[in-house]
Amino acid sequence: MNKQDIINIVKIKISDKIQYFESLIAETRASNNDTKSSMGDKYETGREMLQQEINNLQRQLNEVLNQQAVLQKINTEPAEKVQNGALVKTNKGLFYISASIGEIISENQKIMTVSAESPLVKAMFGKKMGDTFTINNMIQNIEHIW
Repeated sequence: MNKQDIINIVKIKISDKIQYFESLIAETRASNNDTKSSMGDKYETGREMLQQEINNLQRQLNEVLNQQAVLQKINTEPAEKVQNGALVKTNKGLFYISASIGEIISENQKIMTVSAESPLVKAMFGKKMGDTFTINNMIQNIEHIW
């Protein structure tokens, strides 16, 4: 497995998410400016709701920007134990420990990207090839680490 290809896929997905949230925020701000009126409380309520939506989108954008920052610190060198930047194969699937953006496909393999803060990664953190760990009453074997 080529970890550089995987990290490039993750970077592209995060970059796409950033652009998506930035455009949504810009569109929402534009519609917020369109509602300026002297018609009274009804419009003020509408503007407040739009402002809350902008705040919500900004919070989501900040989360994705944090994921991008985590990703920039990832080491692409081969790992001997489960750590940030490791690609881990267990008997239940392939997991890339980086930013949690869901499932990606590389070399026709499904890979679940997971954050180091996830319960799954916490259960296997520091383990080596051949070790086992338990999560949700399920025992998993670490078959390979890249």
